[in-house]
Amino acid sequence: MNQEALQTAPPAPLAHYRVLDLSQGVAGPYCTHLLSRQGAEVIKVDPPEGDWARHVGISRNGHSSLSATYNAGKRSIAVDARQDQGRALLLRLAREADIVVQNFRPQVVQRMGVDYDSLRAAGLDPVYVSISGYGPTGPYADRPATDSVMQADTGLMTSNRDAQGQPRRVGLLLADIAAGVYAAQACTAALLGKARSGRGRHVELNLFEVCCALQSTVLAEDTLRGGQPAEGVSAPNGVFATADGFITVLALNNDQFERLCRALDLHHWLQDARFASNAGRMAHRHVLHAGLQALLAQQPRAHWEQRLAAQGALHAGVRTLADVVAHPQAVHRASFATLAQPGFGPLLYAASPWSADAAASGASLGAAPRTGEHTRQILAEAGCTPQEMEQWMASGVVHQCAQEVMA
Repeated sequence: MNQEALQTAPPAPLAHYRVLDLSQGVAGPYCTHLLSRQGAEVIKVDPPEGDWARHVGISRNGHSSLSATYNAGKRSIAVDARQDQGRALLLRLAREADIVVQNFRPQVVQRMGVDYDSLRAAGLDPVYVSISGYGPTGPYADRPATDSVMQADTGLMTSNRDAQGQPRRVGLLLADIAAGVYAAQACTAALLGKARSGRGRHVELNLFEVCCALQSTVLAEDTLRGGQPAEGVSAPNGVFATADGFITVLALNNDQFERLCRALDLHHWLQDARFASNAGRMAHRHVLHAGLQALLAQQPRAHWEQRLAAQGALHAGVRTLADVVAHPQAVHRASFATLAQPGFGPLLYAASPWSADAAASGASLGAAPRTGEHTRQILAEAGCTPQEMEQWMASGVVHQCAQEVMA
């Protein structure tokens, strides 16, 4: 979108809302990142040593790919909440926020003095989002939880088991990312409710129940099957090797099966009574899959993609991650961009999957902040005096990062 269009575009949906982001890791920061991409101003509160996610995975100069991706566009203040003055400062910052997001265990955020009940007792009425591992009550409430722990404990690894029945971890931080998406949606719903009623509310969600919700149909079907292994929903339906790669081919109904057969010159399958319905095809899926594998292995993937596309048959080549970035549709839609992240280097990021307007889609996404990069600026906006700032700096209550590291 050109500059003139940007100037005439409506404000982003969450413009003028301020978020106090007390969270660390992925779920909470991703929630607030999504709010930022919708126009909200996000103040990230780092501990003096920085969010732990800054130091995992590919990391350098106080950033990792995780922290840079999920904190882009925010400002950072570093506060030591172990000190009385640090806790008082957090309360002061909360007074200026419309939304507060945290993902600590209940006893931790209570010690910090910024749990929902404490803010309410202080006369505040924000939309308050709590993200935990297992929820605030119950036998597992105090257990630490990570994405891998959740994928195991909620059966996600079983849902993703291989052909031999071996449980497998989904190859991305699915529990954390999904929790962030659910939290952002629930937060914006609470904001809408507050706009109508004038009252804030406490939004509570946890990774355990998020993973259960993601598997609603999987869990229902497992119950209906009596725990027997899943056999899929249709046939043929699978990933097959071609002469130079892999392709997924499937048919969900009779029309799609006919298209597949026409594309691959398998007309005799259309005359075979065993394959006249999805139920019949499911019962003989091993025959169908063996026939497809023998055929597809004879030619390169592009050959089969052309033939299948001509008939409108369901298929897709299995792409590498690098292939996805160069995907013709991604290029056309500008689905990816590069974020200039000082001290870390250029970082590929995916554009927002919504397209309400350029302002909301993150057309000018800013770099992720260094730990305490905006401490003085945020304190000044909160009405703190220079004397207070210097006192807090000297005593370690707050931290302002050093001069910017060059990329």
